[in-house]
Amino acid sequence: MTLGIFLASLLAAGCMQPQNQQEIPESKSPAATDPLPSWNDGEAKKSIIDFVTKSVTEGGPAFIPIPDRIATFDNDGTLWAEQPMYFQFLFAVDRIREMAPQHPEWKTKQPFKALLEGDMKTVLAGGEKALLEIVMTTHAGMTTEAFEKTVKDWMATATHPKTGKHYNEMIYRPMVELLHYLRDNQYKTFIVSGGGIDFMRPWVQQAYGIPPDQVVGSSGKVKYDTTDGKPVLIKLPELNFIDDKAGKPAGIHQYIGIRPVFAAGNSDGDYEMLQWTTLAGGYPRFGLLVHHTDSVREYAYDRQSHIGKLEKGLDDAQKNHWHVVDMKNDWKAVFIK
Repeated sequence: MTLGIFLASLLAAGCMQPQNQQEIPESKSPAATDPLPSWNDGEAKKSIIDFVTKSVTEGGPAFIPIPDRIATFDNDGTLWAEQPMYFQFLFAVDRIREMAPQHPEWKTKQPFKALLEGDMKTVLAGGEKALLEIVMTTHAGMTTEAFEKTVKDWMATATHPKTGKHYNEMIYRPMVELLHYLRDNQYKTFIVSGGGIDFMRPWVQQAYGIPPDQVVGSSGKVKYDTTDGKPVLIKLPELNFIDDKAGKPAGIHQYIGIRPVFAAGNSDGDYEMLQWTTLAGGYPRFGLLVHHTDSVREYAYDRQSHIGKLEKGLDDAQKNHWHVVDMKNDWKAVFIK
């Protein structure tokens, strides 16, 4: 998900209604030998375990040396939910409401007036320019440390408009198990997301066990400055890098420097990352797409969705030997809580 895709998708999502939600029961404690206890037995689970087992078997034809065991994961819709709007935009909306008392001019200035009145139709009618203004206003003009604290505070208090869960409770339990399983087998796991890198880094280690330096994402520019003799970085209202679609392989090259052997996504925004990973030859490689098919426990969407659209990936999955995970049938549980 890039800022461009993020903004464009929101334009079309203004009147979209989410599916009914249902609390996910805790799964029963599985046998200790099962590395993926929240996955149902089936082709998806078997394929993952077969790939990992063969890749760590020294002397085998599919062995992958430890330095090359690189796995990349999209975030929105792959590691946590993304409906009815990207969570980072909901963060921006909450920030505007929080900042409003210091900006009385927003009472008459669009798109802030409409946003504060709850008139999302007018906000979205303002197009990409209006949405970009909201994002830049809420993500810039402060030190990186101040922004990090703001994100952490929001994650600790904000709740999803439909489920009532904290956003870090809408992380996918089966995918967290997969991350742990890969790391247990000496894979290095990275997030490669269109979401903002400064928005993700404050909380991903606690949520996924992925440290901040293993996060690749979209970013804004920063500048070095000093405040009361203290060196700081100030976030600027200017784009630096968009990490989506063709930007994902570029981001992997620039920030990781090793082509992955395992990549997971959920939308056509991840298509090029899966191509870059799986069509390279050499080592055996694994591509995974999370297909949102569960309208009861989460959401059901793919080809017609304005957020997380999955069309080209579905069409080409078989040809490219990508494994499509059916959320409804392949997962015993969806959310971490």
